[in-house]
Amino acid sequence: MHTSSAELHYSGKLRVRVCGVCQQANQLLLIRHKPFAQNKSGLWSMPGGGLHYGETLELGLEREFKEETGLQVKVGSFLFVHEFISLPLHALELFFAVTITGGELTTGFDPELEPHNQLIAEVAFKSLPDIQELPPDQLHQVLQGLHSLDDLYRKGFSSCIP
Repeated sequence: MHTSSAELHYSGKLRVRVCGVCQQANQLLLIRHKPFAQNKSGLWSMPGGGLHYGETLELGLEREFKEETGLQVKVGSFLFVHEFISLPLHALELFFAVTITGGELTTGFDPELEPHNQLIAEVAFKSLPDIQELPPDQLHQVLQGLHSLDDLYRKGFSSCIP
């Protein structure tokens, strides 16, 4: 069976990820990833990614936003931590509120992956009704079952272990 470079890069290790909750005009900035590992339908999630060794949480999140969305952001309050386990993937995700300070929204890239093997398919602002219409298996766990975008600001700790 063929293993992609993305699977080799992200699988079989614990990753610490920083993620941003970016809300504008009652819409949430989301990224749609192509199918990967256990997710066969693609996945909508908030921008973010793996923290580099020696990098602060704030600088890591600013870098990830620039890479994935083309936007410059100011990192605000820590919101919650989420543990994701869906082997071969395992991540601790730290979510922060972010505010856009510059840049232009564009579909970004993962610099650690080859151009032909990118996971980011689309970036878009989505309203709560738009998010609620998406199939649950295409939503990151923290987006499933939202009744209000404000729910993201009072989540605390959550865990997904299938």
